[in-house]
Amino acid sequence: MTTVLIVDDQPLQRFGFRMLLASNPDTEVVGEAAHGAEAVRQAAELRPDVVLMDVRMPGMDGIEATRRIVAGGGRSRVLVLTTFDLDEYAHAALRAGASGFLLKDALPEELLAGIRAVAAGDAVIAPSLTRRLLDTYARQLPVRPHDRTADDDPRLRSLTDREREILIAIGKGWTNAEIAERLVLSESTVKKHVGRVLAKAGARDRIQAVILAYDLGLTRPNSP
Repeated sequence: MTTVLIVDDQPLQRFGFRMLLASNPDTEVVGEAAHGAEAVRQAAELRPDVVLMDVRMPGMDGIEATRRIVAGGGRSRVLVLTTFDLDEYAHAALRAGASGFLLKDALPEELLAGIRAVAAGDAVIAPSLTRRLLDTYARQLPVRPHDRTADDDPRLRSLTDREREILIAIGKGWTNAEIAERLVLSESTVKKHVGRVLAKAGARDRIQAVILAYDLGLTRPNSP
């Protein structure tokens, strides 16, 4: 059973999510919040597996709420719901520690699958889709050059040369199969490398590894 906290300032939106999740035998709604501060409090109190987080809310928005929930070090993972083509905060939400995002007009089965994936510790979005999102928004952010400062980052120093290659490949949006083909490795070996990279880099999931690669200047929009 996956426990879920619903966070949205629209009562009808919360009601719709609750009805969907209540009809699914594998999910249980343990709480609802109408704004970010309430979401942070309930996440700490209820410790849900997944926080279904709206971005645009009065007072504390979903980005700050996500940051505080993740910083709290609890078990809860955040799945952000966004109007992708309108919501310029999607990238910031991922940087704040969200484990993925979905469009608000996602099909019910897509939302349920996303909740299951996040609860299991996986990223909701395929790497290629993640890359497209980051390419869209990274141009609005300062570009950090790949320089000695980045090389001195302790998260990079802890990686072997091969693991660094894997991190760069993740940042480019390559799937495990693509990494295996291009680096001439087996998929099982790639999977092990990816796991070690995530652990050493302190990344909660693959999306956070992509964010790290961008932040350190290891990859840039449309880099090959």
